[in-house]
Amino acid sequence: MDLRAGQVAVVTGAASGIGLAMARRFAAEGLKVVLADIEEAALDKAAADLRAQGADVHARVVDVGVRAQVLELAESAYDTYGAVHVLCNNAGVGSGAEGRMWEHDPNDWQWAFAVNVWGVFHGVQAFVARMINSGQPGHVINTSSADGGVAPLPTASVYAITKAAVVTLTESLYAHLRAEHARVGASVLFPGPHMLRTGLWESHRNRPERYAKQRPRKTPYRTLDQWEAAMREAGQEVRFTPVEEVAALVVDGIRADRFWLLPESEHSDTQIRARARSMLDRANPTYLERFVLD
Repeated sequence: MDLRAGQVAVVTGAASGIGLAMARRFAAEGLKVVLADIEEAALDKAAADLRAQGADVHARVVDVGVRAQVLELAESAYDTYGAVHVLCNNAGVGSGAEGRMWEHDPNDWQWAFAVNVWGVFHGVQAFVARMINSGQPGHVINTSSADGGVAPLPTASVYAITKAAVVTLTESLYAHLRAEHARVGASVLFPGPHMLRTGLWESHRNRPERYAKQRPRKTPYRTLDQWEAAMREAGQEVRFTPVEEVAALVVDGIRADRFWLLPESEHSDTQIRARARSMLDRANPTYLERFVLD
């Protein structure tokens, strides 16, 4: 797909982090941008900042876990601009689950799946048929993670499971689009290759009451700064990928019709090979043992 000025991009989770970086990059390419986020104050600021830079912006407060709100987002986008060419199903949350899987609060799973999986599916159903029927070129980007999308980090298992689901969802979407000979492409995004400074660590600030924890946490939520300090104290190097690099990867991937938006990384490649080898050899997943023993 050739990105051109005047086209329309819809980005969920657009008020901060990766979503905002993608919105800024699309605006810099001359696209009109539809920003969707659950956090109204941050969304208003993001929209105002982009407009101050000359961007054509439409913003909507949306909880992607609520199907009706995503359908309303699509109606609003088409009413405003008449078309959608790029859809970024990017909104995501960390679940805040603690302990072993059998100890998890079920609402941690309900919330994570509502946003990270159902949110993507709602976006596909709200937009993709209309994108296909327009006859215009288009592209869908679904945000996954190396945690789950490549191999799970069992200490963040709920998040990993949802992000693994996004990979399979997007693979299936790609196949369905090809079967329809659609002019719409699909990509799965793995932000990185290093850590990112995003609001994911403070996802609990936007947790809906309907998914409130049924029992209090045993330990306080840890901020990214606290995690980084702990890693450095333990002698582990911590590297960060600027969100602008992720946005550039997305734009390049759309133009190249590239499915796997997976930045080069020796660590990821090692995980992919280890997991594939385990499956091909019908062997136990020993690549997880260092986490299992924690």
